[in-house]
Amino acid sequence: MTSVSALTLPDHNQLPDSDGQFVKNLQEHPQSILITDSIKPVLEQLHPDGQYCIGQDSGIYWRLTDPPEKGAEAPDWFYVPNVPPTLDGKMRRSYVLWKEYIAPLIVLEFVSGDGTEERDKTPPSQGEAGNVGKFWVYEQAIRVPYYGIYEVAKAQVEVYHLVDNAYQLMTANDRGHYPIPPLGVELGIWQGLYQNAELPWLRWWDAEGNLLLTGEERAIIEQQSAEVERQKAELERQKAELERQKRERLVEKLRNLSPEQLNALGIDPEMLD
Repeated sequence: MTSVSALTLPDHNQLPDSDGQFVKNLQEHPQSILITDSIKPVLEQLHPDGQYCIGQDSGIYWRLTDPPEKGAEAPDWFYVPNVPPTLDGKMRRSYVLWKEYIAPLIVLEFVSGDGTEERDKTPPSQGEAGNVGKFWVYEQAIRVPYYGIYEVAKAQVEVYHLVDNAYQLMTANDRGHYPIPPLGVELGIWQGLYQNAELPWLRWWDAEGNLLLTGEERAIIEQQSAEVERQKAELERQKAELERQKRERLVEKLRNLSPEQLNALGIDPEMLD
């Protein structure tokens, strides 16, 4: 009889990296990029060793099933602290809990339908054909501390916090944001232009309420700041040039005066040379 310790459990190389479903709307991909790009400086500060993992529409395997996809959930976005972003020099195909043991700190789902799937609390014993509710998996199986459900059509987000083994719906702060203390950030809705689309977007703010910018936004602000500094320098140069011209005109007028007139003004003629 084979012991449990002798079993070789599959890893991310042996498990499917997709469940074969299409992304349900064109906002999902840029939304994931926006969330990832803007929080990178925060994560780099939290993890100077680079030990963190971000998944976008990637599988989190939490149980062994046949077929394997039945044992995975694929959040639209998730973040795992203190794990390497690559394994054996290769990008992860999926995130396998029985190989890692560290659960994601936060998962985000971008709702295209009515949110029923994202709020499904069906446990394994009640799921048809082995289907288990996504909400139940994140809460009871993977045990993700923070779970965000972003309803694109309604431009609203719900954030749940795992407290005493159960999700508690969080209340927004005065800014309408949801604090995620382990990251030192807040999550909320921002109306604006991103990738040529004027839409409500899910975004991060810092603990003081400052919007976390993307690399492109930071570059634009830096360019604008550099242009302001260039204009200030140009104004200073023009002022200096005007002062120089004024001095030259004054000296030229003084040179036309006689020595007696200069002496009367208390000016040494040699100072004009």
